[in-house]
Amino acid sequence: MSLPLMPKATAVWLIDKTGLTFEQIATFCGMHPLEVQAIADGEVAQGIVGYDPVANKQITAEDIQRCEADSSRRLKLLPQPEMQKKQKGGRYTPVAKRNDRPDAIAFLLRSYPHLTDAQIVKLLGTTKDTIQKIRDRSHWNSANIKPRDPVILGLCKQSDLNDAVAAANERVTREGLTPPPPPGPNTEAA
Repeated sequence: MSLPLMPKATAVWLIDKTGLTFEQIATFCGMHPLEVQAIADGEVAQGIVGYDPVANKQITAEDIQRCEADSSRRLKLLPQPEMQKKQKGGRYTPVAKRNDRPDAIAFLLRSYPHLTDAQIVKLLGTTKDTIQKIRDRSHWNSANIKPRDPVILGLCKQSDLNDAVAAANERVTREGLTPPPPPGPNTEAA
């Protein structure tokens, strides 16, 4: 059985605002009845502000009233709505690693030419304009760009890179193009 959010604070509120038994509160909050009794006696949870489970849509007032009338009944936690997955925003790159990003872009362009610009943007948190400038060597620092693995640089995870490459290989196969050979064990030239 799942527990309410902030069980001790919920128990404090239920003790103060309802006529439920310690057993009912303990069962609902996932606590021992003696702990609930200690909260009621003021020995435990001093200074904890009560958390209203009715206002926070964890239980209904009608359910509390039914349980107050019959001590053998138990409170039931309302089903919580599914939390929507948070949309990922732009990828933050620490200031210290921002100078490494062009090197990582050059590595991906050289080692995985079948990756789309959108995949590189998602992996490294860069812009299509920067990718294009590195591709046609018009980047302001193109003389100093050395292709280096973005995983080693800490700009992306190996699993994310593998997923992007697999998706690109699948796209290439689906479009009927020949996929490029996988890079050798040491693709990073000195």
